[in-house]
Amino acid sequence: MAANLRLTPAAAAELGRQAAVAGTPGQMHLELLPGDCADHVIQIRPGHLAGVAIARADGVTLHAPKSQLKLLQGLCLDYRGDLSGGGFLIRSGDGISPCACGSAFSLR
Repeated sequence: MAANLRLTPAAAAELGRQAAVAGTPGQMHLELLPGDCADHVIQIRPGHLAGVAIARADGVTLHAPKSQLKLLQGLCLDYRGDLSGGGFLIRSGDGISPCACGSAFSLR
């Protein structure tokens, strides 16, 4: 594994579900984009688009661009769902300031 990104069981289950629905079983891709409320916002798409494996859990591998590995170090990816929908959330690690939206963060 190239980065120390952790997946909660809820995140791994949702990543696996989305990968299967998209026709790319076991393969998902995370990329950081410039954010509005914080420096970086996560974008998760099905497939192995490019990059290196950064996390594996419950039969799904999450990939990310190699250039973003340092930014992903120490993060925890979670998933929360309710009756109105759901979404992936960044749980903070050392030196991370998550935004209130949950999917964006800045480095301290």
